[in-house]
Formats: sequence, C-alpha cells, structure tokens
Amino acid sequence: MLPPSTPPALLHSLLFQLTDAMLAVQPAMSCIEPQTAQTHLLLICTGGSGELTLPDGKVDLSADRCFLLSPGTTYTTANPETTLYYYQLSFNIYQIDGGPGLYTQELLPGRQELLVHPFTRVIRLAEELTAGPDNRSEVQLYRQQLKFQELLLLLLEHNYPSDEAPSPAESVEGTIRYMQEHYMESITVKQLAEQAGVSLWQYTPLFQKLTGQKPLEYLTGLRISRSQQLLLESAEPLREIARLTGFSDEYYFSRRFRQITGVTPGQYAVAKRGKLTVQDWTGHTVDIPERPRRIVYHGETIGDLLALGVKPVGGDEEFARNSVYKHRLKSLANVGFPLNPQLTASLHPDLIIIANPDEKVYKRVAGIAPALTFDSFAPLEHRMRTLGGWLGKQREAEAWLAGFADRNAAMWQRLYGSGVLSPGETASALIFDHGNHLYAMGLSGLSSALYAPGGLRPTAEIQAALDAELGFAEVDPQRLHTYAGDRVFMLVPEREDSRAAMDALLQSPAWRSLPAVQQGHAYLLDSSKWNFSDALTRERLLTLLPKVLGGHGAAQ
Repeated sequence: MLPPSTPPALLHSLLFQLTDAMLAVQPAMSCIEPQTAQTHLLLICTGGSGELTLPDGKVDLSADRCFLLSPGTTYTTANPETTLYYYQLSFNIYQIDGGPGLYTQELLPGRQELLVHPFTRVIRLAEELTAGPDNRSEVQLYRQQLKFQELLLLLLEHNYPSDEAPSPAESVEGTIRYMQEHYMESITVKQLAEQAGVSLWQYTPLFQKLTGQKPLEYLTGLRISRSQQLLLESAEPLREIARLTGFSDEYYFSRRFRQITGVTPGQYAVAKRGKLTVQDWTGHTVDIPERPRRIVYHGETIGDLLALGVKPVGGDEEFARNSVYKHRLKSLANVGFPLNPQLTASLHPDLIIIANPDEKVYKRVAGIAPALTFDSFAPLEHRMRTLGGWLGKQREAEAWLAGFADRNAAMWQRLYGSGVLSPGETASALIFDHGNHLYAMGLSGLSSALYAPGGLRPTAEIQAALDAELGFAEVDPQRLHTYAGDRVFMLVPEREDSRAAMDALLQSPAWRSLPAVQQGHAYLLDSSKWNFSDALTRERLLTLLPKVLGGHGAAQ
C-alpha cells in the first residue's frame, strides 16, 4: 500500500477524546438533510443498506463498512428501501506538540473508508461505547474513553500507513478494498494475488483468515448484495442488473442468485416490496411488514406500543392485569407466560415482538411470523425510537418523546421550586420478592422515573448497581440504612410470602429508625401497577409522584 501524498498525522503527538456516541436508526425511504461534521466523526454501519454522499461523490453505506470524516465534511445518508443502522462516534483530536490546540485536519489524508477484518470486533466496541445509562458516573465515563481508545487503536492498526513494506496480510486487505470498489469488473484470484504481491498459493489462505470466505465466494457475495439493492431500488431489466453487478449474463446471474438466496431475483423483488429489513436486539436481521396489523408483544412494556397508537392482538395478561392502561387491553388475547407458541399461532400474527434474548424462545416463534427480540430494559428514548422505526411510527415516537421530556422537566422543576424537594435529595425503590428477599431497583421499574433527568439521585449503593448496569440489587436487611435514601419508596409485592416479609420489616426497629421514615418521607406503592418503566406508566407517574411526594404516602 503506497503512502498518501500528504503524510498522516503523527499519532504520538495527538490526544483523542470521545464527545458523543449514538446508534442511529434511519427508517427506510428517508434521506437526512445535508450535515456538516463539527468534529472528527466515525460512521460504523451495522445493518441495512443505503448511500453516503460525500463531497467527492457517493459510496455504498452497508453493513460492515466504516467511514472516518474530518471536521467540516458535509455528508448525507439516504436509504430508499431498508432501515439503516449505524453508529455515530464524534471525537476531538488535540495536538500536544508545538502548543496545545484542536487538530482539525484529516487524520488519514486521502482515506475516508476504513477497512478492518474481522469487523465484528469494531461492532462490539461500538456497542459497548453506546451501552449504559445517559447519566454515567465519572468512572463509567472514564471507562468509555478507554474503550474508545481501544477502538481507535484497532482502526489505526489496520489503516495507518507505514514506511515499512506491508505485510502479506496487509497487502491482502488492500485487495479486499479493491473488490468492494470494483466488484462489477472481471476479477480473478490470480489478478488479486499479483496485486497483493503474494503467491497464488498464499493468497487464498490469507484471504480466508481475514474474511472467513474464499476470494470468489466473497466477490459473489458483494455482487449479490448489490444486485439485491438494485432489484428493489431500480426498474432496470434483469440483464442490466446482471451487467452492473459483474455477472456475464442474466441467466448465470439468476442461477447464482437462486443458489445463494434460495429464490429467483424476481421472487426476491416481489417478496421484499412492502417490507422493511430491520435488526433486532440480539442481532437477527428480519424482514417485517412495513405496516404490521396483527402484533403479538410479549413483555412488560406494552405501554410503549399503546403510546404510539399501536394495540397488540396478543400479549401476557399478567403484565396487563393491574397496569395503568388495563382498560385499553380488554380484547388482548393471552399468549401465556412463558410464551405459548400454539396460542401465539392461533392469533395469526404478522409480527411477533418478544422481550427475551433467549434464542430457544425465539426459535419457537420465529416460524410462526416475522419475530424480533426487544430490550424492554433499554432507556425509554431508545425503546420508543426502536419501536417507531419498526412499526412505521417514527413521527409519533418523536412527538411523544418531546412532549414527555417537557412534562417531566416541568414536574421536577415544580417539586424543587415549591420546596417539596431539596436539591441533592436521594431516593430508593425497594421491593420484596421470592419470599423474604429484599431488592433495591436499579435500571428497571420505578427507579427509571425517580432518576430521570432533573429528578432525584440514587444513593451510593444504588449508584454502584447502576454503574454495574444491574436491573436490581439484593439488599441485606442489616444494611438497609445504606440503601435507604432521603425518600424511600416501598413497592408492595403481589406474593403473599413477600408481602408478609414486607409487613415484618415495616414493623421493625430497622425500618422505623430510617430518617426517611421518621420524617414522613417513606411511601407505599403497588408494585403490580407502578414498578414498570413503559411509556404510559411513566406518563401517569408524572401525575402520581407530585401527589405522593407532597404527603399522600399511602399505597396507590
């Protein structure tokens, strides 16, 4: 690989700081307005396909491709047919030699696409950078910066030019990029080996080690992927699509297409129209209807769907029985807990969403209808945008989130402004479950509302659980005082044995000695109604919390 005419930055004289990390989910048939990168920007595509328009022209934006843009670069992304998933990582570079200051030049002059094999490691690191709560602790933020340095090192190791002669593996990497850019041309393994400067017998094993495929298998995969895009986006005849993607004629193209996909090009185009290709929580890529009408949702956040104006035909009645929105689910068919495939199939769904990462459970229902796994413990904003993208309700999701954010901020401002709460107050949500086991809620349930932006703060013990990304943490009753905040919410359990354990605690000296109890700042709430984080429960809590915190502490 020849070094570019403009030398790259000297890495030892630079410091890198991540400023923002997010997963962008761009719905099908959309095009974002032209944007200008304010910082250095990494775009890491994990699913779907579309186009990235840069000042020098358009390039394919598809899974396992990564682009590095420098400050001031104008770009646009568009995806005519499929939902596009890509990570956006913004970062600043500081120059420490010759006086501190921002480094705004190209980090790798002349190169915007970065090539890495295997790409799965890039995706894993990007996922880790965007995972976790919005209000990270200092330690979490520091850990995030270290992860970002690890990602940068991986990218630079594969793409930073060297004065030394490239290794055979690096030379083969260059031919992979060549194949991605010239797949429509006639390419032979001999030609690629000569380009890499390695013997023919060395080339294929090196290529397989980097990609997991033989060279011609990889090339055919590129061509088929591009042809699938053209089949959906263009009205070109089959012979022209074959020519544009490097196949000698339409008959050979059709034969290879069917061998790889299991259907003919025509069948593929018909089957895909009116559908979206999306990626779920656990990595399945699934074709789903653009406007599903009969949805089975199995999870505890049905209120998310209802907030978007979507009413599922089936779900788990246990989650809906005592919910704040039970009156809206009178016709909901029960599919059991655990999920019963027979009951699910009897509803003839066109989409199944399960809040469960268990692959065995997924396989039981994936044959009934398109099925997606869904992280019901993810932050509210992420859940609503994910469902909005899947269900064609993007505008509704954004409108609901904007309205909720305003109402949430107004509620906390009133509580602090009126003196009901004092700045810096802490809170804890506790519940007995599985008999006499006491837990403090972490990322899930009522605590998601208590620790919302502008709200109450977790105690140090609960913050540790949040830092560890735990939904809850078991509490030793002897250490109850270390978990109890200035405000304590005791969630009344449904199980009789757990309720008996709660009653015993409420009569104990340990409970009565808590400052929150002595000051009248302990509250009882029905767990089956309020220990949820779905959109509609969060909405109702905006009305309930001011009443409870204002002195109405009886069970609600």
